Amino acid sequence: MKLTATREDLLAPLQSVIGVVERRQTMPVLANVLLSARDGRLAITGTDLEVELVAAAKVGVEQPGDITVPGRKLVDIFRALPDGVSVTLSTEGERVVVRAGRSRFTLSTLPAAEFPVVEEINASQTLSVLQGEFRRLIDKTHFSMAQQDVRYYLNGLLLETQESVLRAVATDGHRLALSEMTLSTPGRAGQVIVPRKGVLELQRILGAEGTVELAIGTNHVRAQIGDIRFTSKLIDGRFPEYGRVIPSTPPKLVQADRDLLRQALQRTAILSNEKYRGVRLGVKTDLLTIQAHNPEQEEAEDQVEVVYAGDEVEIGFNVNYLLDALSAIEGDKVEIGLSDSNSSCLIHAPGLTQTRYVVMPMRL
Repeated sequence: MKLTATREDLLAPLQSVIGVVERRQTMPVLANVLLSARDGRLAITGTDLEVELVAAAKVGVEQPGDITVPGRKLVDIFRALPDGVSVTLSTEGERVVVRAGRSRFTLSTLPAAEFPVVEEINASQTLSVLQGEFRRLIDKTHFSMAQQDVRYYLNGLLLETQESVLRAVATDGHRLALSEMTLSTPGRAGQVIVPRKGVLELQRILGAEGTVELAIGTNHVRAQIGDIRFTSKLIDGRFPEYGRVIPSTPPKLVQADRDLLRQALQRTAILSNEKYRGVRLGVKTDLLTIQAHNPEQEEAEDQVEVVYAGDEVEIGFNVNYLLDALSAIEGDKVEIGLSDSNSSCLIHAPGLTQTRYVVMPMRL
């Protein structure tokens, strides 16, 4: 294999895939990236067996071929080279030699045949969605995914198609985030769970412009984003029936200025218990009182003017969950729906229910 390209043409695709390449691997070949050069194109593949990323670049190919080289070292080399320098990559025996200006690097290799690649995913349906909208869907929900929960199906994001709606849902058992977008052409009804690492990689590579071709198979989901192809295994499990935990019409509605409420919560949270992060909300006519205390007997109290005309109610929440939801909501106002001191609250922007958040109460 022998190819020539500028530093930038090689660094960009390499940086796109390096996120999935772990330094310490059970299989040595997984610390490498697969380089496949032919027909004036170089494809660079990185994988951790759960998520696979392939990025392509136009290069001058003198000799086609496939080889794997240490991914992190290759990125570090290209980052350290001067801007605009021409780089030549060639295999010499069991090694790959990188030449640029007066610099020369010799890297170890492993055979391309040892590198695990996902060829076909047997897609049952393909969706074409706008990148910006799909990214928004993930941005609005990803933070509610569980981390290393024994209920493995919570360690990911549910993508659900239902007629002309694509819905993303995430929950860790204490809170839930749901966001929807409209599909230009109706898809088949179905659900898949994308694992946490796949969701975070997808969020990283999605841009604001253009479309994404989303192919959903039985065991994998694949997205083509420009010159980058993303493939992730799916979590094999049943996602909880999330519809049951979303309060349909909470009787007590509190409307507040989103920024004022967020700032008051942040101030009060300073003196909340560092482990449990609990705050108590007390609502009465047009006034919300937020209180926090900790094991050192320290206390904080803040008040926010709101629009509310119902009965008085006191309820405890994890302040981080409230702040995450408020940060993800767009607009100046927020509406919080309450039932009683033992029921979950529903948070969304007034009049907009495409994005909703449910937070379970805490006993304080």
